[in-house]
Amino acid sequence: MALSCKSWLANECGKHLLLLVWLATNVWLFWKTFVLYYSGPQYFYLHKMLGLGLCVSRASASVLNLNCSLVLLPMCRCLLALIRGSQKVTGRKVRRLMDKSKTFHVACGFVICIFSVVHVVAHVGNTLSFSVRYSEELPALNMARYRGEDPRVIIFTTVPGITGVLLVVILFLMFTASSYCIRVSSYEIFWYTHNLFIVFYILLLVHVAGGVLKYQTNVDAHPPGCFRPNKTIQNPRSKMKPAPDPFFDDLPASSITDNFNRICKEEPHFQHHFPETWLWVSGPLCLYCAERLYRYIRSSAPVTIVSVVSHPCDVIEVRMVKNNFRARPGQYIVVHCPNVSSFESHPFTLTVCPTERKATFGIHLRVVGDWTARFQELLLPESNLDLEILPIVQQRRFPKDEWQHYKLRRLYFVWVCREIQSFYWFADLLCALHQKLWQENRPDYLNIKLFLSKAEGLQNIRGERYRALNSRLLLGRPRWKLLFEEIGKYNQQKCIGVFCCGPKEISKTLHKLSNASNAFGTIFEYNKESFS
Repeated sequence: MALSCKSWLANECGKHLLLLVWLATNVWLFWKTFVLYYSGPQYFYLHKMLGLGLCVSRASASVLNLNCSLVLLPMCRCLLALIRGSQKVTGRKVRRLMDKSKTFHVACGFVICIFSVVHVVAHVGNTLSFSVRYSEELPALNMARYRGEDPRVIIFTTVPGITGVLLVVILFLMFTASSYCIRVSSYEIFWYTHNLFIVFYILLLVHVAGGVLKYQTNVDAHPPGCFRPNKTIQNPRSKMKPAPDPFFDDLPASSITDNFNRICKEEPHFQHHFPETWLWVSGPLCLYCAERLYRYIRSSAPVTIVSVVSHPCDVIEVRMVKNNFRARPGQYIVVHCPNVSSFESHPFTLTVCPTERKATFGIHLRVVGDWTARFQELLLPESNLDLEILPIVQQRRFPKDEWQHYKLRRLYFVWVCREIQSFYWFADLLCALHQKLWQENRPDYLNIKLFLSKAEGLQNIRGERYRALNSRLLLGRPRWKLLFEEIGKYNQQKCIGVFCCGPKEISKTLHKLSNASNAFGTIFEYNKESFS
């Protein structure tokens, strides 16, 4: 048990390490920028005019720069696959962290939305301050053209204001369309609105080039608090002294006394900030664009569909061939069909991988949405939709490698379906594997458990060749805790990989049981299918 707890703790720390580093970086960047604009002498005049709105707007902008650059990296699928597949570059724990790239992408999106709200609220306050605290002595520092100018006019007549409004609208559309209910009910809305990110980044680069906020460039010649020689002020030690700038009325008396001997050598000069956003974004954006170009070039190679099989429960199996295509078990492919949609594409897990003797690979897809329905209509005419053609056992071919060459020593295959017809999808493959292992005197290599969750009377898989599966068919839902205890008992002090492809509730249950300690010292490493 101690071994299991130690492994669980190391596993959890590894999972959350990247998240903690990312959160700490965001907090540090926000605080560092806030302090810089609060106490930096080059921002003294601007801070006196805008107050904390300046500090909050610039600090939130720094966090947005960081996350707008990081949010692109998890979407570089080819790069992540290359790094993850390299045994020399990364280890198992790092590869499992990379499987969470989609989660990290979503987390960055949430931070962008939250700090965008903070940034907008702060800049609305800044616009109001520019109007109310308009300074005729510092015209170069003002965003407003005169005192009391309508803040709405300032927003909608400046490049930063207009682009800022458009950015908020696009971000709102992307955020709302990313909700679970919209993605499930109408995936097309999510797809097309999410591709507005191209417009988003263009507007972002234009937005920061507006140069609303400025900093003082001649702090040495005009230190904050210095007195101008052409103005006077009443002072206890002298009736006529150089007058202070009106911005310093609320300065402490000690500060005024210290600056009596500091005469301004020249008027303050202000300059726009050099846009820093492109320094943050340009690298990941170029990397992402290069990957999209690489994907486009690679996907331009022709793919031949060799067969389409209609399975029960609205599932079709598509077999394809593509030159120089290599894949590993568990890999997924992105299917794009221009005749169905010009821009839309969807990931599917490979259910048939190419081998040395056969280059065919295939996927099983369930018809649950508009895209899959149109794809099915394109592949199967209406007259053939009711056909249920099952694969033939003799068409299944296996690699020449001997079984002992694999690190895998035992496989527990648990399959839960609502309808008995669903088991026909891979019934022939499972029976062929079972027969092959028995012929090789390795019956314990594959342990099959089939569960029929919605049973109406006593049901079985019809057909004499499916007798091996019927003996392993159980009614009801799996009792996962007892199943984990049974596997742990027969594999004490071993490391067992748990691979889940299924609904979210089952995934949460398996994840929780994998992390729980057990009395046998067995370590369960949880893995979930991730299309990222």
